[in-house]
Amino acid sequence: MLVRILAAAVGLPLLLAIVLLLPPIGTAILFALACMIGAYEMLWRTGILKHKRIVACTALMAAAVVMWSWLRACAIVSENTLWLSALIGLFVYASVLFCELLAGHTELKFTALCASLFSGIVYPFLIGSLVRLRGMENGEYYILVAFIISMVADSGAYFAGRAFGKHKLAPVVSPKKTVEGAIGGVIVNMLGMALYAFLLSRFFGFTQVNYFYAVIYGFVGAFGSMLGDLTLSVVKRQVGIKDYGNLIPGHGGILDRFDSTMICAPIAEILILLIPFAVK
Repeated sequence: MLVRILAAAVGLPLLLAIVLLLPPIGTAILFALACMIGAYEMLWRTGILKHKRIVACTALMAAAVVMWSWLRACAIVSENTLWLSALIGLFVYASVLFCELLAGHTELKFTALCASLFSGIVYPFLIGSLVRLRGMENGEYYILVAFIISMVADSGAYFAGRAFGKHKLAPVVSPKKTVEGAIGGVIVNMLGMALYAFLLSRFFGFTQVNYFYAVIYGFVGAFGSMLGDLTLSVVKRQVGIKDYGNLIPGHGGILDRFDSTMICAPIAEILILLIPFAVK
């Protein structure tokens, strides 16, 4: 537990400093690299697909998807060019996977290729919400919403579960998670977003703040955090591993640390586009 807390105390401020101080392209490169590592963890570390060419292609595709999100957010190229590049990239990547399937039809399982599609397209597109948030006007404030609704809920559930937990939430998938912890995570997340809205209004010049919307962000985000966490935990249980990696002491790998963010980042993007809680 001490290692976990110390790693978070050092790593989280460092991550936020990098994300906030770097321009949007810096954020894009950072998460492109993270998704490349995530692809390796999902395919190679789990043992689902130990195929060097496919893992390499999937890692490159993951990085490309994140950088595509940066191009989209910053409007560097036209919409037509964006969607044409997405179509070409998807076609080339799918063709590579299909050719590998044909070449190794007696050994290569189609289900393993589905894991490749998740690692190379789905996961980086969801994480790419962080890049798209950062590219918005006032994006340095909006990207923090994704981290708040994922990490505050996770921390709140962790400590509430240790203090009050009695009833198991998902005993087979994640034995340590409790119903009481989940409720605590929801409450803390709602309070955390309300506090963040207040700070934006009080210290950062946001003239229009809707606290009701902010609480909605916290409420929805808490469930998204649990969904992302439990979903990737199911994969770990199925393949029989404790963590996806050991890159972050006490936390595991990229997929262990950014499992909740996988769902919370697109939740933040969707809610900010539909019902912005704070506007300058």
